[in-house]
Amino acid sequence: MPKHRIVAVGGTFDHFHVGHECLISKAFEMGEFVIIGVTSDEFLRRTGKLHDQGFEIRVSKMIEFLKSRGWIKRARIVTLEDPFGPTISDPSIEGIIVTKETAPRAEEANNIREKRGLKRMKVYFVDYVTAQDGLPVSSTRIRNREIDEKGNLIKHQA
Repeated sequence: MPKHRIVAVGGTFDHFHVGHECLISKAFEMGEFVIIGVTSDEFLRRTGKLHDQGFEIRVSKMIEFLKSRGWIKRARIVTLEDPFGPTISDPSIEGIIVTKETAPRAEEANNIREKRGLKRMKVYFVDYVTAQDGLPVSSTRIRNREIDEKGNLIKHQA
């Protein structure tokens, strides 16, 4: 049974992988409704964050995953043009799901919310999913053709 009415989660979601699946699944475990922020191509360009897939592809992969789990009606995908999206202005967001990498942003968002007179969000941590080699699954490793989206090692010809 979800603990909150509305929670948020955000990311680039480049090369949608098992780690992303875990993050999104935790959000639906914690919230009846989930606001999913997907970073825009423009925001990624401004911050210099690498990605292979354009916004439309990343969103379509997210929709595909949500539909496969029966969660599409419990979700709203929003475009992130900054690190916080609606988390710093929407009083209905009660929780946020993060990894170690994104945890400082959640704290920053909570500080901004407090200054604005909004209630702090409860922060939930999701551990990284490890690949076949015991290292974390990441979009970077997939881009570098070390692993696939499921965390399997890619064998390269010698």
